[in-house]
Amino acid sequence: MKYYIPNQHGAWAMLIVPFMFGVIASTPSPLHILLFACWLLIYLLMFPLLQWIRTRKTNLYRNPILFYGILLIPVATWLVLLRPDLIRIALMFIPLFIVNAYYAKTKNERALFNDIAAIVQFSLMVFISFNIGGGTNYSVAMELFFISVLYFVGTAFYVKTIIREKKNKSFYYFSIGYHAISVLLSAWLLPWLMVVPASILLIRAVWLPRTKISVKQSGIMEIVYSIIVLVSVWVTYG
Repeated sequence: MKYYIPNQHGAWAMLIVPFMFGVIASTPSPLHILLFACWLLIYLLMFPLLQWIRTRKTNLYRNPILFYGILLIPVATWLVLLRPDLIRIALMFIPLFIVNAYYAKTKNERALFNDIAAIVQFSLMVFISFNIGGGTNYSVAMELFFISVLYFVGTAFYVKTIIREKKNKSFYYFSIGYHAISVLLSAWLLPWLMVVPASILLIRAVWLPRTKISVKQSGIMEIVYSIIVLVSVWVTYG
């Protein structure tokens, strides 16, 4: 099953949170169920596809690619037939996926720029989910896209201070600086309530890397932080 199920646990939050942002800022619709099924299958397909690009081990990744591809075709076709206007937004994913494919091919998937490209890619789901729900206030959608990118880029910095950059003091302070700027930007550009999760995330960036928190514990805590951000958005924009 390891060739079928993505091993990047943090990506599940990126899969769900931007989607829910769009639902919160619009009107929940049965089409959201179809959209999420399509979105989930795309994510599951991209995992073996990128692994194949990285390793060229066709014998390992052929079946997962075919399995998810076959499941995706009817779901995506159904969605596009119902909402052909979504194609224009979906085209924005292509250049970002090319970035991910390049870093997979060069076996440098942990590069920060690759992380940011993936984060922007996942965050674009805010607009699609918002559109599906008949949202009309695109300034709100832009704010939610901004919150999504701001949050997940900060998480990428923080996770690196726990794992790959654990002994890099400069990176630790860079992460703190990013989170401090996020608090200031939230106070300046967003409704006041969004300062609360930004401040909590700043405390996380300062405190947890100085403890002996394990990767597993950090991953569990990220579920809590995602819920805090999601609830804050729901209270503010719902």
